[in-house]
This record gives sequence, structure tokens and C-alpha cells, in this order.
Amino acid sequence: MSKSSKNSDPYSKAGVNIDIGNKLISQIKKSVVSSHNANVIDGIGGFAGLYEINQKFKNPVIVACTDGVGTKLNLCLQYQKFNTIGQDLVAMCVNDLVACGAKPLFFLDYYATSKLELHQSSKIIKGVAKACREFSCPLLGGETAEMPGHYKADNFDLAGFSVGIVDKKSIIDGKKIKPNELIVGVCSSGPHSNGYSLIRKLLSKHSPPKNILNALLRPTTIYSLFINECLEDNIPLKGIAHITGGGLTENIPRILPNTIAAEIDTSAWKQPAAFRWIQENGKISDDEMLKIFNCGIGLALIINKKYLSDLNKYINKHKLKSFVIGKTIRRNSSAINYY
Repeated sequence: MSKSSKNSDPYSKAGVNIDIGNKLISQIKKSVVSSHNANVIDGIGGFAGLYEINQKFKNPVIVACTDGVGTKLNLCLQYQKFNTIGQDLVAMCVNDLVACGAKPLFFLDYYATSKLELHQSSKIIKGVAKACREFSCPLLGGETAEMPGHYKADNFDLAGFSVGIVDKKSIIDGKKIKPNELIVGVCSSGPHSNGYSLIRKLLSKHSPPKNILNALLRPTTIYSLFINECLEDNIPLKGIAHITGGGLTENIPRILPNTIAAEIDTSAWKQPAAFRWIQENGKISDDEMLKIFNCGIGLALIINKKYLSDLNKYINKHKLKSFVIGKTIRRNSSAINYY
């Protein structure tokens, strides 16, 4: 091959800076490695992440989830809030994963941008690693892609991938749910990572008070440690619904048998201020709010009432809040009814 001319970097001229990419790896390496546990083989820099499965299961089932954080990314870009969006990404994946009773094993991330900006990129990926470390789900690997011409201006995207494990006999699939079981709503930290296209439209027309804006930017609650501890200590959860896109209206029925419906008392909890602001400024009906947003309930658990006090001990231990928001009934027509 012919020698390049001095200081010539054709790839950089095309918009991809390999040196910045290498500097980013140097900046995030310590944070990523800090999320690892004894099951992770080797560190960062190889072609693949290696994880030793030493959990003792009679019939182990691998569980996998992937998700993103939607247009909440745009809001973080607008307000230069990059250090918490990583927790949103981890939460959207592992909260789905634990809904079937699985324990998260490890996490992978994908970060793509028009142009790598070292400070911003480092904050985002360090935020992913921090959430993985705090919730015992090692960041095993990832991909950072600089894609000029594909992503415009300062735009970027994030995707996450979580892998977990559950014993086949311990899978929570809702099949054991019967009439007259309690539905316990575990509180959310805000809209989490859903409904942000609508939220951003409202923000373009209305200026919210600081407390509302803070609630809209607040990262998604991660429920994995709480759920896994409940299951390890044999709290018999019969159904777990992660309240994401589609709100309570679409997510609770996903875990119910065809013969069972949910009856929800909307007066059982007070809708947080951020949701009231959204509803008032968007002139949104109650039915639509319940179909779009979590309305303050991030997780719905179905449990026999005799185990409620045991469940509440773990809710309190993990500094979460909850309400009994309804019960299961025999289904006549609708899978979910509000009163």
C-alpha cells in the first residue's frame, strides 16, 4: 500500500474519528469494568463478552429482552441531561425481563450518533455502566457507532439488550392467576420512558414548573433487585406487568388468562403532578391517559391477599411505594375495567 500523506486521515474527513472513539473507550473502561462480577471472563476490548453461567438450576431457561428509550433522548439532548438516560435504557430492558421471574445476568448496549462528542458520549455510557453496577447486571459489551449523514445534527440513538435466566418451573406466566387476587401497583418515578413524543409536543407549547420538568427527566425506576429478592424468598407473585407503552390498559391484560379480567380502582392512588400537568395541558381524557402513560404505577403485581403483608416488607425495604389498586375477577367481556 502506498504511504499516506502527512496528517492525512481520509476516514476523519468522511466524518468518522477513530482517535475520538479510542479516547472514549479509555474514558469509559473503568466504569464498565466496575459493573462486572465474578462471572465475567476477561474485561473490555475483545471481540465478544464472555460470561460464565454457574447458577444452579434444574431446567435453566435463558430469557432475552431488547428495548430503547424512545424520544426521551430528544428531551435529554434539549436539556443537556446525559448522565441518567443510561438508567432508562437498563430499566426498560431488565424490568421486562424480571416480569417473567428471570434474574438478569448481563447487559449489552448500542450507542449510535452523527458525531462522537467525547464528553456527552462518556456521560451516557458511564450512566449505563452505573445502573448495571447498582442493579447487579454487568455491562458485558457494547457498540459505539459514529454514523455521519445517517443521524443528523446532534441526534443519537440508544438500544439495550438484557439476558437473564430462570428455572423452567419458576417462570411467571400468569397461568395461576385466579379471581379475587389483589393487584398491587408499585409506584413509578414519572413517565419513565414512554409517551415522550406527546410530552415533547406539549413542551413545545407550554413551559412547565421546574418540579414538573424534573419529573419528566427523572430516570426510570429499576425493579429487578426488588422482584428477584421477593422471588428468592418465595413470595408467590402470580403475575408481573411492567407498565410501559400502552399504559395500564394494555399491559395488565398481557399477563392475564383468557378467563380473568382486572378491576382497577383509579381512586386508590393519587396521580402524580407530572401526569396531571400532561392531562390538563394536553386536554387528554382519563381513558386515553390510562392507555398512554403509567399514570404513577410502574409495575403491577398480582398476589393472593394473604401474602400482602410479606410483599409490603420487601417494598419498604427497597424504599418503593405501592397501593392495592384493584383485584382480579372472572372475565365477561373486557380484560380490564376501571371504576
